[in-house]
Order: sequence, then C-alpha cells, then structure tokens
Amino acid sequence: MQFNFPPIDIPVEGLDKVKLPKMYSITQRYDDQRVEDISGHLAAQLESQIGNKEAFIGKSIALTVGSRGIPHLDVMAKTICDQLKNWGAAPFIVPSMGSHGGATAEGQIEMLAGYNITEQSIGVPIKSCMDVVQYDALDDGTPLYCDKNAWSADGIVVFNKVKPHTDFRGAHESGLAKMIAIGLAKHKGASMFHMKGFACFPDVLPVIAEKFIKKGPQLMFGVGVVQNAYDEVCNIDVCPKEGIIKMDADLLVVAKGKMPRFKFQECDVLVIDEIGKNISGNGHDPNIVGRNNSGDFPEVFTLKRLVILGITPESHHNAAGINLADITTRGLLNDVDWRATWINVLTANRPNGGKIPVYAETDRDAVIMAIRTGDNVDFEHPRVAHIKNTLRMTKIDVSEAIYNEIKDRGDVSLISGPFELDFNADGRLTPLEEA
Repeated sequence: MQFNFPPIDIPVEGLDKVKLPKMYSITQRYDDQRVEDISGHLAAQLESQIGNKEAFIGKSIALTVGSRGIPHLDVMAKTICDQLKNWGAAPFIVPSMGSHGGATAEGQIEMLAGYNITEQSIGVPIKSCMDVVQYDALDDGTPLYCDKNAWSADGIVVFNKVKPHTDFRGAHESGLAKMIAIGLAKHKGASMFHMKGFACFPDVLPVIAEKFIKKGPQLMFGVGVVQNAYDEVCNIDVCPKEGIIKMDADLLVVAKGKMPRFKFQECDVLVIDEIGKNISGNGHDPNIVGRNNSGDFPEVFTLKRLVILGITPESHHNAAGINLADITTRGLLNDVDWRATWINVLTANRPNGGKIPVYAETDRDAVIMAIRTGDNVDFEHPRVAHIKNTLRMTKIDVSEAIYNEIKDRGDVSLISGPFELDFNADGRLTPLEEA
C-alpha cells in the first residue's frame, strides 16, 4: 500500500540565513578482527561443539533464518544445512521473523530471497507459513507460540545474529532467546509478546527460552553470530542446547564492545542516505543514532535534527524508523509500503513508529530546513554529519566544525576536504560510496 504525497511548498522564515557548511570526508577506525573463512570456521565449530552426531540420522530439522541483514547469511545457512545433511538429517528452513514481510508467508519467503536464501541456493526446502502452535504460557497467562512447521519437526536449530536491541537494555536483547520468543512465534506470537512492553523483555526472554527448551521439539543446538563495526562477521559460536541461554548473554557482551560509534558526541544535523530492516529493526540503529521508539538512548549521541533520504531495496519498502526523522523527502514517502510498515510497528506495540515526518521536495531543502530548525545552531558553522547507513560507519562526511574537534584523534583520518555538499540539479544529495 503506497500513497502519492503531493508536492508541497513550505515557507520557513530564516532559511536564507542558513549556510551549507564545508565538509570533510574522514575514516573512523575500530577493532577490525573478523572471521576470514566463514564456511570453514562454522563447519569446524559444528564438528567440535556438537556431539552424538547419530542423533541427527533420519531426523527432520528446522533451521531458523530471520530478516536481519547478516554478511554471508546464505553461506552460513548453507553450511549448517550441509552439515546436517552430512549427519544424516533432513534440514529445512523456517522464516523466523515475527511479522516482517507484511506478516505473510509469501512476504517472508521474498525477504529471505533478498538475502539469496532460496531452495535452489541452499539446497533444502523452505517451509513458510504464519500458523502457530501454543506450547506453553507465562505465569501471567501470556501464551507462547511456535511456528507450526518448526513445531512439527524432529528438532530445531536456532540461528541468529546477536546484537544490542533498539529499544531496551538487558542481559538478553536481540539474539537467540529473542529468536525463540518472537521470531519463531510469527505474527501472532510476536504481537502477544510485544503487548507486555519492552520493559519486561530482559527478564522474560530467558524464561521463554527455558520453557521452549523443556517443552518444544528437541532444540538441537544454537548458532550465534556477531558483527564488528565494519559490518563483518567477527564471531560465530556454536553450542548444544544446554548452553544457548548463556551463549546468548556472552555474545551480547561481545557485540556491545564491537558497536561502531561516532567519534564525537554532539551533532546539529545527521543526514542518513538509507534505512532498512536489513540494517536494523529500527531502520537505523538507536545504539548509534540515539533515537528509538521507547524513550531514546540519550547517553549514546546528542542530536538535534535527523534527516533520512532513502530506504534499502532489501527492506521491501518497509520504512520502520522513518518516524524518528525530523525531516524527510516526498520521494521517500512515496516509496513506502505503509501497510507493511504499520503491520510491523503495530505488532511491536509501537504505533508511534508509523508516524509520518515533515517532508521536503528535495534533499537539499530537507538539509537546509533541518539546520534552520535546530535550537541554537550556529548557521555560519553548523555541526553536520552525513552517513550512508548505520552499518557503514567507517567512511563518513562531517562539517568543518566537527572535523576541527576530532582531527587530532588517533582513530580518525582525513580522506579529503574541504568540499561542498554534492547536490545535483534536482537537489538530490549524492549518496556516500562504500568505504
């Protein structure tokens, strides 16, 4: 469901006083440790960490694959499935992403295909449905659900990225426990669980995982993946079912230490080229930007105005996170599938996530409007930063005021500058290239 937002001309007093700043392209450096041989490393982990290979012979095994973008996701999924087949099992993939993909079986298959996860590429069936089985309930009566196809299998392998969540803090955030509680629970289960509110998630996630391990189909093992600040895989850990909850918590500690950050704390205007579900559940990561739908992370980053200019193709027009922009463009809003977006935010019990920000006709207008409307901005020397997305935090552009503050840091290097922001004749800002 897409709309045609009309052209708009908004008179804003004082726009003529705004001066677009000179920009500098810089490199921000982080810990660059990574796994070089993804398939080989994962295969070795599977062989060394999983005992009793005979337990897999003749068993149908469901592998969870979610909607989050993970580098080499298809390689890892195929490696796991190939190993299961080597052990005599009959693996299949279950899309495990709550309400994503428009809360339809077809939409979730389409999302996986965007990551090259298909029956042809992986060599196993993909069983996608939105039907669930209730297997237990929390003490307050909240029902716990599991995907029907996964429940019908002889065993399940839980596979997911582990990272800080966009809306809460705890020992368990986005990872294996959340995959069990929400990803595998599909639209119905995700809706029921989110109704409890994010404040309960840190306590309830491990409880649900424990109940699932005891009552669900045999949980064979878990695979947890962590990415570094360069969007590269730096950890792939495998453990038997008994260690899944601990591994989930341990990998979250690692993930928090690997998160990229701005090398400065304050910014008048942040311009983001693209957001998307493959980048973050929030479209852009609040652990970097500092804005979320549950009260923000003010200690992370001090930001006056946020401008968002595009949506990734992998997000399939889901614009979750656009509401946190102060200003966007008409072109972006006309590219949004509002049905898919609103299903997503309503399932998460965050209807504020479906709000539409102020929009401008061009990228240039949006940036100037953002500078003009920030409180106490020095129009002669505004603090402006420009990033591709929150997964690409190595090469970024910053205005002169920010550059002069951080240029002597040991983890910052100048690439080029000063230069003007590059808008074409239609007022479109040239997106940042990959670092």
